[in-house]
Order: sequence, then structure tokens, then C-alpha cells
Amino acid sequence: MHFHSRHREMDMTEGKLLPNILLFALPLMASSILQLLFNAADVIVVGRFGPDRENALAAVGSTGALINLIVNLFLGLSIGTNVVVARYCGARRQKEVSEAVHTSIAISLFGGVILAVVGVLFSNTFLRWMGSPDNVLPLATLYMKIYFLGMPVNMIYNFGAALLRAIGDTRRPLIYLTIAGVVNVLLNLMFVIVFNMSVSGVALATIISQAISATLVFLCLLRSETPVRVSLRHIRIVPDKFREIARIGLPAGLQGMCFSLSNVLIQSTVNSFGSIVMAGNTAAANIEGFIYVAMNALHQACITFTSQNVGAGKYDRIRKVCFECVTTCAVIGLSIGLVYWVFRVPLLHIYSDLDEVIAAALVRTRIIAFSYFLCGVMDVLCGALRGLGSTITPMVVSILGACAFRIFWIYAILPMNRTLTMLYISYPVSWLITAGVHFACYVRQLRNFPKGASLSRDA
Repeated sequence: MHFHSRHREMDMTEGKLLPNILLFALPLMASSILQLLFNAADVIVVGRFGPDRENALAAVGSTGALINLIVNLFLGLSIGTNVVVARYCGARRQKEVSEAVHTSIAISLFGGVILAVVGVLFSNTFLRWMGSPDNVLPLATLYMKIYFLGMPVNMIYNFGAALLRAIGDTRRPLIYLTIAGVVNVLLNLMFVIVFNMSVSGVALATIISQAISATLVFLCLLRSETPVRVSLRHIRIVPDKFREIARIGLPAGLQGMCFSLSNVLIQSTVNSFGSIVMAGNTAAANIEGFIYVAMNALHQACITFTSQNVGAGKYDRIRKVCFECVTTCAVIGLSIGLVYWVFRVPLLHIYSDLDEVIAAALVRTRIIAFSYFLCGVMDVLCGALRGLGSTITPMVVSILGACAFRIFWIYAILPMNRTLTMLYISYPVSWLITAGVHFACYVRQLRNFPKGASLSRDA
């Protein structure tokens, strides 16, 4: 079996690293940007064209941190899928690859249904806990309920894309998301401008487009001639493969939930400044999202390349993978941050034409634009540890360094000078601390294993 013989697959254990990392990361980057455009299209359309624009913009934007908190546990399992399948691919163990693939699809179906039920039943309660203002709450609740109805297809797409990433195929998910993205924008405009539907229209457009991308990626897996081919009759949870996926995925998911929890607390603090500040924060955060996903493609590359090389026993390439991913990520983060800073005002005007909203957004931009690369470096180093099979270490470091630190900041530091600037400074400080500790852990783990030795499952 030749894992590198088909043009859609990539052998990450041979050849020059940087060109292959870029070939892997660039389509993934474009795919992630398209996913962001789903939400950005929602935000732009309701912020500029819909009825009750200010409240609708605040409603759609204020749900992001809460949605991430709820779904991150299962998205963590998709990271576990990526690591496990990539490692078996690197080791050329077809039976194990197939069992892990079908277990992953079963997890996605089960998880999607659970998330849909939880989201529909408890959206209003969660938003009240976050302190959503009364003028925003009904619209935010409506948006979340409709959005969560689409969770089953959302999970199928995310797990399916993780399987394709494991064999180095990041191009086909890009094609599928392009198709879905065009449909999403057209439906947004039709539902909001023609039918005057506000947040319900953009939420409905989002889940329809997600259903299209999920259908395309699932059909791709059914018809695939690669190791990640899916057979409907084999979809089931294989206990030992589930344990392997969960061993890596659950700590990743818990870490993601804790990050989201700290962001929910920050969002709650932003909410206390009123709907104008909420809308400004939403606009700035949406633009920053494009920087984040560009850097996150290197995080995914680091996980997958490290995992395949661990599976193949090529430990000499692992250090090079980390170095190439970290430096590329930093260059991308700083470059896009510079572009954002130069064009900050016209970019923010895409989201809102209200001067007060722009002024509120610029407070956040001044802090984040040039420091956001630290977040990318932090994530890449975390991914390097995960690719080695370390699970508990990156989770604990991330929870303490970023999440617990931000909570401490909100309750201990912020009251000394309760301004938006002081609130936003918590981000770069937490990224810097966490990245430093991740790097120390990574170096320590590599030192424990001389070249040619097997790497442990944890550190």
C-alpha cells in the first residue's frame, strides 16, 4: 500500500518540509477563512441591512464565545481523530486506520445530535447567565436555537475534514466550502433583504450552507480510494480506537472549553459596557478571526506532520516540523496584523457605519493587531506536544496559563482600572506566558528521548 501514490495524499515523512507544510496549510487556511466568512456574512448583513441593526449585530456577535464553549469538547475529539489516523497512516497500518475512521464518523453523528438538543433547550438560559442585555436576549436566543439545529451536519463536516487532513488532503474541503460559502452569502442577502428576516435569516442560511459542505465531504469519504474511505455498514464505535481518540481529543476539547469559558467571562464583562461596546467588540473580533485561522492552519499542520512522523518512527524530522511551523506562523501573524492595522478603519466600516461602534472596536484593535501572532505561536507549540502524543501537559498548561490567568485578571487586576483597554491587555499577556511554558515542556520532552528512541504517550 502506497500512501503517497495518489495526488490528493501527501507523504509527510519524506522530502522537504517547508514546501509540504505550505501545500498542506494554504488550502486549510483558505478553508478556515471561508468558514469565518459564514459568520462574517451573518454579522455584516444584519449589521448593515437588517431591521434593528445595532441589537441584531450585538446578538449575533455575542453568541460566538458561548457556541464555542458548548461545541469545543467534540471539536477536540476531531483533533484526536486527526492525530490517531495520521499516526496509523504514517505507520502504514490500514486496518487500524479504517477502524479509527469509522469510529470518528460514529462520534460525529452521536455528538451532533447531543449538541443540537442541548443548544435548542438551553440557549436562553446560557445567554442569561452571560448577562446578555434584555434588548439583545430574544434575538441572540433565536439565532442560537436555529444555529444549533444544524449541529449534526456541522460535526460531520468537521470530523470528515479532520480525516482528510490526516492524509494531507486539504484541497477538497476547500472546494466544498467554496461552494457552501457562495450559497451562504446568497441566502443571507435573500433572507434578510428580501424577506426581512434579521437573525433568523442568517442562522438559517448558515445551517443550509453547512449541510451542503457536510454532504459533499461525506460523499467524498464514501467514494474515496484512500485509506480514509468510509463504508456505511462499518460505521460503529470500536472501543480501543475510541479510547485512543478520546485520550488525545478529550483533553484538547476540555482545553478548548476552558478557553471558551474565559472568553465567555470576557464577553460577559464586555456586555456590561452596553450594546454599543458589544457591537464594536463583535466587529473587531470578527476581523481578528481571519488572522487567527491563518495562523491556526500551521497549528493543524504541526499536529498532522508530527503525528505522521511519530508513526513512521522518523524522530529527526519532528524538531524541524516544529521550527518551520512556529516561524511561518509568526511571519503570517505579524504580516496580516500589520495589514489589519493599516486598514483598520475601512475594515471596521464593513461591519457597521455607526461612529460609536467603530470607536469601541478601535480600543480592541490597538491591543490585538500586533500581539496576535503570540496566540498563533502558543497554539503551534501546543499542537507539537499533541502530535508527540502528550495530552495532559498541554491541557494543564493552557488552562492555567491562559484560562485561569484571564479569570484572575478579570477579578483581581481589572477592578483596579476598569477600562476596555485593561480588559483586552489580558489577551497578549496570557498568550506570552502560555507559549513560553509550552516551549519549555516541548524542549523537555524531546530531551528525554534520544534520536531513534520511542516517544512516550505523555509527558
